[in-house]
Amino acid sequence: MYLPQQFNHPQHAATIMREHPFASLVSTDGDGFPFVTHLPLKLIEEGGQPMALLGHCARANPHAGFLEARPQALVTFMGPQAYMSPAVYPDLQRVPTWTYLAVHARVEARMLEGDEAKDALLKQLIAGHEPAYAAQWRSLPESYTHAMLNGIVAFELKILELQTKVKINQHRPESHTAMHAAYAQGGEQEKALAQWMQRLGMVA
Repeated sequence: MYLPQQFNHPQHAATIMREHPFASLVSTDGDGFPFVTHLPLKLIEEGGQPMALLGHCARANPHAGFLEARPQALVTFMGPQAYMSPAVYPDLQRVPTWTYLAVHARVEARMLEGDEAKDALLKQLIAGHEPAYAAQWRSLPESYTHAMLNGIVAFELKILELQTKVKINQHRPESHTAMHAAYAQGGEQEKALAQWMQRLGMVA
């Protein structure tokens, strides 16, 4: 992606991926056209560094075949995003823009075969989103869980390269106070951006 230096914040990649796990997995189909699947992915870290992503798709989804044929793919994560009015500037010669956080990960897929591997993957996803459901999953009849596991294709996506864009007008400090005040009074997305401004030390 287009990544000006002032918006390049690789140190925040893991935070964005953990807080916004619903991603877009992008591969190419047999004709070379992009094919996208939207899905939650579990981030695996080692020593605080993003290493891999775990996920699955329906067996009927052709994306599994695309990953097997061409293992390298792109995963994108979108964090909070919102419109920014030029009213935050003290002068009038300004234009509107959009602020947002995004991570792009170039990955290499490895398919996870067998009920045991799929079950382990699902338990990691459950632990991250609804730990209490784990007991219910374990109590289900094996005939049911086997059918559910047979209906998915599971994979590990090894992270080869990351790009992290945090575009919150960092290079225009004259706008920060008014911008933070406006975002802090806005909706969910705006409030999240106001919190990121604090994380980045843009406001006191």
